[in-house]
Parts: sequence; structure tokens; C-alpha cells
Amino acid sequence: MNIEQARFNMIEQQIRPWDVLDSGVLGLLSRVRREDFVPPAHRALAFSDTEIPLPEGQCMLAPRVEARLLQELRLTGVERTLEVGAGSGFMACLLGHQSRRVTTLEIRASLAAMASQNLSRARMSHVQVVQADGSQADAIDGLFDAIVLSGSVALEPEALKARLNPGGRLVAIVGQEPVMRAIRITRVAADAWESTVLFDTVAPRLQGFPQPSRFQF
Repeated sequence: MNIEQARFNMIEQQIRPWDVLDSGVLGLLSRVRREDFVPPAHRALAFSDTEIPLPEGQCMLAPRVEARLLQELRLTGVERTLEVGAGSGFMACLLGHQSRRVTTLEIRASLAAMASQNLSRARMSHVQVVQADGSQADAIDGLFDAIVLSGSVALEPEALKARLNPGGRLVAIVGQEPVMRAIRITRVAADAWESTVLFDTVAPRLQGFPQPSRFQF
């Protein structure tokens, strides 16, 4: 496989047509070696328009979804950024190139170890992997300028909304199959948030977040 040609095709045929037009994001995707974050058994799928299997039944999101989430965070390079759902560490690596500091939470020990090793090889010393349940507000201290969920949740993550600095943005995929929507939540004041619907998609669930009641009245 011609890796650079495959990377180029991924960007031009999958990512750019999905309204990812930010030159910084596109340039980053051309430089960061996605294949280094893919398990060896699935490396041939590194640039495919598909979710890639990870240990313990988890997966990497499709490249176009990762790229669109990154674009919608509107990072400028000065942010303290939080990711929930480290997976293999690829999204955290992208975030690290556009943030001052990144913390990525991963509930599964094996994936936290994988992400740490991959990020270390990529020399992302300002990206910290923490094994923790990202649905718990006390999983990490402090407030953040940007938060991204690398997986879906059924309801808006209220606890994480409260961890945004004023002006901070949270991007998440919210809803139930077959209809989920990526949204951006911006903290516009101490007790006020605004939500913007970004695009429709479907993504695997993140563990631990609240589910809607099954009972209807």
C-alpha cells in the first residue's frame, strides 16, 4: 500500500467532502501518522471510511467523524482541552497539536495503556492519559476551554458542561440510534449555555453516562 497516497485519498475523498475545510485541520491530518495509532492487525484499514476495532470491543471513530469533531471545537492552540474516551490515543494526538495541554480519560486500563504508549512514541509530552470514568465530574480537577467526547451519549452531559470555562466549547454526539446529532455547547455565562446542532451521525456509546428512562407516562 502506498501510505501517503492512501492518506491523501482519505483527506480528499472522505474528510474534505464532509465539510471539513479548515486548513489547519486538513494540514494536521496530512502530517499525523494515523496508522501508528491503529492495532497492527487492522493497519490496512487505517485510512478507510470505517470504525476500526480496538481491544475490549471498542473502536476508533471513522476519520471523517474525528476530523469534523476536531474542526467544530475551534481550537486556537492556547486551550486546556479534555477528551473523554482515549481509545488508541489518535484523537488526543490531534488535540495535542492544537491545544496548550490535553487530558484524555479512558475507563479501560488496556486502552489507557495503549494510548499512553502511542502518544509517547508520537512525543506528545503535553498530553496526559488518565484511567478514569469520564462520566464522573470529579474524574479530573479544574475547568477546561474545550471538551470533546469521542463516542456518543444519550443525553447532554450536564456534569461536563459545568466543567467549561466561560467561552469554552463542548462537542459531543448525542441521541439514540438511528438518529444521533453532533452538538456544540458553549458556556456563554456562569449559568448559561448555548447549544448548536452541527451534523447527524451515529457513534458507539461511551460507558457510564446516564441513559433516558424507559418508562413513559
